[in-house]
Amino acid sequence: MKINKKAYQKTAAATARRSPVLKNSLFAYLFGGGICVCGQALYDLFSAVTPYRGADAYALVSIVLVLVAALLTGFGVFDDIAKIAGAGTLVPITGFANAVVSPAIDTRAEGLVLGVGAKIFTVAGPVLLYGILSGFVYGIFLLLR
Repeated sequence: MKINKKAYQKTAAATARRSPVLKNSLFAYLFGGGICVCGQALYDLFSAVTPYRGADAYALVSIVLVLVAALLTGFGVFDDIAKIAGAGTLVPITGFANAVVSPAIDTRAEGLVLGVGAKIFTVAGPVLLYGILSGFVYGIFLLLR
């Protein structure tokens, strides 16, 4: 049976499940905001009980959020949260941790060098590359200004 492109698009549109955009947006907002609130609470805690203030306390917060996201990914909990929270789990630091740990877990059977070592940055690698490159270009512009 031969079907043309227009008929296929019409059939696909009629049978496709509608995405609950409002619900997904609300969950993303709540979970993403919740991660940010946790980060602020950690900052306040570190500022109150450690000698670290400012940038040092923020560095501790980043370390803890990356560690927690990596552990949750390792235990398979992060994916369950992401199914509910959607884009809310992509708050940059937790999403980055998940993007690094997931390929490492998926390829661990292939060995430490050819599996984990070769594939660990498959998702995060382009982010790092273009982030560093754009920072370099921006720095050059500031230098020449």
